[in-house]
Amino acid sequence: MRDEDLDWEIYHALLYGKVGTARDLVAAGYDHDLVEASLGRLERYHLIERRGEVLRALSLPESILLCHLNNEEDSPLIFDKGIIRLKTEKGRKG
Repeated sequence: MRDEDLDWEIYHALLYGKVGTARDLVAAGYDHDLVEASLGRLERYHLIERRGEVLRALSLPESILLCHLNNEEDSPLIFDKGIIRLKTEKGRKG
């Protein structure tokens, strides 16, 4: 399974309340190391947050605000004169 597909599955499991911790994901049949890698990516892109063991999917406004406040180069969003855009593959660094 591609990383993006796993991230999407895990994000939706969190979003719809099917799981609430990494342990829940492992108990659901996901590999521990793959879960941790996916959660790291989801956190980096401001789609989830961890509070101790508890995981939570961030709302769209929370995600956008965090991307903007952190102004990270690897953010999937660009803020240009009040307009929020997705970066194209050409616009991404790395």
